[in-house]
Amino acid sequence: MEPLDRHIVQVLAEEGRISFADLGRRVGLSTSAVHQRVKRLEEREIITGYRAVVDYTKVGLPLTALMSITPFDPAAEDDVPERLNDIEEIVACWSVAGDENYVLLIRVGRPQDLEELFARIRQQASVATNTTIVLSTPWEDRLGRLPTEDYVI
Repeated sequence: MEPLDRHIVQVLAEEGRISFADLGRRVGLSTSAVHQRVKRLEEREIITGYRAVVDYTKVGLPLTALMSITPFDPAAEDDVPERLNDIEEIVACWSVAGDENYVLLIRVGRPQDLEELFARIRQQASVATNTTIVLSTPWEDRLGRLPTEDYVI
């Protein structure tokens, strides 16, 4: 990916609703040229979508937790993501290296909801859990610095 495309991605990650005219001004391109570049970035699946940033407290989900999970039987089929896919309180599931197999990002309204969810997850996926409660979120969802060179995937 060339430096200009990296710049476009960086701006869109920070301001997903920016107009093509404003984006073009920020990166030094005409509106039509920046529109074409964004379309190509979408076609190449470098940009995979746009979303609203939600204040979870204001929508009734003030409690965030990270749950590390490990199957009780390490020899069992690794189908934990499929077993937990229908649980809407789990908003992300990451396969990780380390002592645990997966880390789940959970958002709920009350401590009682979290306790009930623990039981459902343990039963539904047959896993041991280790949970961390988030006290505050100074920031999240930033892109970070993009590498200056392409990676071969």
